[in-house]
Amino acid sequence: MEQKKKLFAVAGPTASGKTALAVSLAHRLEGEVISNDSMQIYMGMTIGTAAPTQAEMEGTPHHMIAAVPPTEDFSCADYAEMAVPVVEDVLARGRVPIFCGGTGLYLDAVLYGNGLSDSTKNPAVRACFEAVAREQGADALHGLLAAVDPASAAAIHPNNVRRVIRALEIYETTGIPKSRYDGLTPAADAKYDCTRIVLSFQSRELLYERIDRRVEGMMQAGLLREVTGLYEAGLLQEDKPAFQAIGYKEFLPYFSGAYTLEQVVEEICRNTRRYAKRQITWFKRYPDAVVVSVDKQGQMRPTEELAEEICERIG
Repeated sequence: MEQKKKLFAVAGPTASGKTALAVSLAHRLEGEVISNDSMQIYMGMTIGTAAPTQAEMEGTPHHMIAAVPPTEDFSCADYAEMAVPVVEDVLARGRVPIFCGGTGLYLDAVLYGNGLSDSTKNPAVRACFEAVAREQGADALHGLLAAVDPASAAAIHPNNVRRVIRALEIYETTGIPKSRYDGLTPAADAKYDCTRIVLSFQSRELLYERIDRRVEGMMQAGLLREVTGLYEAGLLQEDKPAFQAIGYKEFLPYFSGAYTLEQVVEEICRNTRRYAKRQITWFKRYPDAVVVSVDKQGQMRPTEELAEEICERIG
């Protein structure tokens, strides 16, 4: 039996220090970083997605960042199709691929050949639900999902029509709710031998403080200017990818005069904390992950200390 090719993945909630750790591991393992962040993939959305700067990359090659126009709807299958050749190229050059990001489903798409496989796609079913959305509205469509898959309905905002339709399509095609279908993915045979490194916090308060500081830093770095450009280009609309990104859609009330900038910042922080909670829940689904506490006694541990511990644990 052919031995699977080895790669690593640094995962965890937003603002947990994934980028710095991935770069440190890349230096130690002769690796290159591949982003699996569903929003860093878009061009012109670097500040609000906390895409790494050249300084933060420290000379380490990074891939799958600012690779797709913000007008393009990019799915898990699209990500896998683009990322797998990158992985193979890194491996062919004798380097180690190190995924880094908080979008677990994107990594699963690479490892398992897209857990939401072609067998769950049904254009006729999709067209039917698209018609429901047009004729009866997003709330009515979301109500259909709530009736058959309450867990997915709770996780997907009614305004995210594309994801609601996708969840309904999976249910109608397979007879299995998306919330259960997703759970089947890790049981499949993975294409690569992937060691997941999951960053965790002993102090949830410290995580929230880091989120707040990160948002403040984004504002200082020019987030308002970045979002204004997307808004003026007509890219902050419900059918555009940027509308789904935390740190962007929250500005719409500001542009309409309903919010102050201070209220926008508060809303971004609140939504980011909620997102971090969902990420923490997601990464608990991998019992074989190498879990590392990034904090100790209310303080962040040095990145190099974390990298050294991880290298010792992975051998």
